[in-house]
Parts: sequence; C-alpha cells; structure tokens
Amino acid sequence: MRQSCLDTLGRRLRLGMVGGGEASLIGETHRIASRLDGLFDLVAGSFSSDPERGRQMGQKLMIAADRCYPDAATMASAEAARADGIDAVTICTPPEHHAEAARAFLAADIHVICDKPLTNDPASARALAADAAASDCLFAVSYNYAAYPMIREARQRVADGAIGRPRVAVAEFAVGTGGMINDDPDPGARHWRFDPDRVGRGGIFLEIGTHAFHLMEFVSGLAVTAVSAHVDTQSPGRRVFDNAFVTVRFDNDAIGHVWLSYTATGSEHGLNLRLHGDKAGLAWRQETPNALTLTPPDGPGRTLTRGMPGLSGSAERFTRVRSGHPEGFHDAFANIYRDVAERIAARLTATPPDPLSADLPTAADGLRGLAFMEAALKSHDQYGAWAELVP
Repeated sequence: MRQSCLDTLGRRLRLGMVGGGEASLIGETHRIASRLDGLFDLVAGSFSSDPERGRQMGQKLMIAADRCYPDAATMASAEAARADGIDAVTICTPPEHHAEAARAFLAADIHVICDKPLTNDPASARALAADAAASDCLFAVSYNYAAYPMIREARQRVADGAIGRPRVAVAEFAVGTGGMINDDPDPGARHWRFDPDRVGRGGIFLEIGTHAFHLMEFVSGLAVTAVSAHVDTQSPGRRVFDNAFVTVRFDNDAIGHVWLSYTATGSEHGLNLRLHGDKAGLAWRQETPNALTLTPPDGPGRTLTRGMPGLSGSAERFTRVRSGHPEGFHDAFANIYRDVAERIAARLTATPPDPLSADLPTAADGLRGLAFMEAALKSHDQYGAWAELVP
C-alpha cells in the first residue's frame, strides 16, 4: 500500500466531524472508514444541532470536551486558530445543512469531505461548488460506490477500450425493503428523505439518484447532456416522488437509462450498472461488489474478481486482502478516505500525490448530481420532453 506522502508527514491527519450523532448510520460509517487504514484521528466535532447531545456524543467518542463544539461555524473558527487544529472535516448532516457547514470550513482553510448529495437543491450546489473551486482547499464528496476496486477496474477497462465505443448504459438503484416501500405511520418517525420540506419533491434523486448517475458517468467516462424523465409516487400518502425512469443522452450520442425506486418490493439494495460498447459489455452489482463481468458478442463471458492477478493499478490500490476474502461497503468508504489522505498529505509535505488518487469525487461531481435532478424534474413537468443538463 503506497503511503509515501503520509510517511513523509510523519503523523495521522487530524479529522473533525459535523453531524454524525448517535442515531446517524452514515456518521458511524464515516468514522469506521476514517479509521480503517489508520490514516486519521477524529479529534473534534459538532455532532448535533443540540449542543448537549453533541457534547454527550463527543464524550462517547472520547473527544476532548474543549473540542466538542455547539455548531460548525464555532468549530471552524476555533480549530483554525489551534496549532494542532484539524486538517479536514467530514460533513454528514442532512443535506440542507451541507452548504453552510462546508462554507465555514472552506473560509477557515480546512479541507472538506462532504457526504453526498452535495446540497439539497441545484442553486445552493452551484454556489457551493463555485466556492470550492475558488478555494485552495480539497473538497471531496463521498460517492463511495465509485471507490469499489472492481468499479475502478471497470473504469480503467473502458478507458483502455475493452468494450469499444460505449453505446448503451443502464444504471439502477431500486430499493424495496420494508422501511422504504411505505411511510412510517408516525410522521415523527419518518426519515428526512421522505420530507418534502427538507428534500423537495425530487428527494429520491438526492438520496440514491446521485449515486446511480455518478457511477454511470464515472465508469463510462462520458457526460450526460440531456434527459427525458417520468417520475411518480407509488406509496399511498407519500408526499415525495418515490420512483423515476430517466432516459439519458451522452456526449458521444450513446443512450442510457436510470431507474430509481423506493418501491421495488423485495429488492434489498438494487444498485447495478451495465455498460455496452461495440466490442463487449460489462456488468457490476453492488450486492456482489467483488466481481465484474465482461462479455463479448460471441463466446463466453469472463468474470473478473477483486484481488486476482492482472488487474489495473486502480483496482490493486484499493485491495486490502487477497482474493477470496470479500471486501465491501465500509472498505469502499475507506478508499475515499485513503485518496483524501494521500492528497492532503501531499499538499502538507509539498510532494507529488499518487496519480491514482486523482479519481477522488469532488464538488464538481456533486454538482452534476444536482443538475441531473434539476433536468429530470424539468423533463417530467414537460411530459417527458428532453431537457438539457446544465452543469
């Protein structure tokens, strides 16, 4: 495992966190990921909008009392003033709070790792992406599915011409577990993903649509230019869209399809990607993430598995254990943190980072996800007419 920049730095990177309180699944996921390779120490946080609950969470995480802050702005200012202040912050609040928190840390010259989606609406996403571009700070967005080794292998194979010219792409993120297909009878117990006041009517694009869209563009190397969408609500009484069929047009005139659903009953996770070129096709499923299938038009397909000989440096870099030992969700999140650590340490030590860390998703990638939502909703309102994706 290449860690030359961190070796030169001679210490772990100091990490802060905004959000990620006791009931936050994503917060714990980020904490596990940041620890997996021993690259970060979590030393500060503002873990809740309720300062007392945040203090209690910090205590459970063994954070010093003077580094448990009541809000993001106070935390950014105080940490920037410390000689041992944080190098980076993870933002894992609900998306309507991402922009305000991220902007506070960018202003304090602190690197940002933002959970997806970038924000909860296109306008704020464009403003935040502009601020990130104008800053000297690293700004990463945790599109963790793009950090699976076999997705990195797929991206490299497509770039190397293994499938030829991409013609057709299909991405699905169709979930159908009990907590998704119907709303909780108690409004107070419903997840924020189903609250139109917090995510708008197109919240399905924020929660799962940005993942499927990013994965499709990331692997294909293509950019979506226009969409034609039909979006609806299948669960009775639900106030947000929970199913979407979106046809997309790429910049090489290839065609694609994205299916998003919270009501695909019986589907546990449902993130799948298929990409077909004029020479071969490839397929990947998140529920079996260590395998990538390549199929020519004539003859048998070939299944590549994580850790096998002959894979690209991109896949090998994210492989921790030998083949036959599965890696999964937390490992993919940790791969994002590995790239972040590599690039921050390179800046701190004025040394070149590993070139393979350049595939780290950024605020610009996060903005494209919101632009996809914007175009899809515009198309839907025009009965499926093609709508341009405006970056």
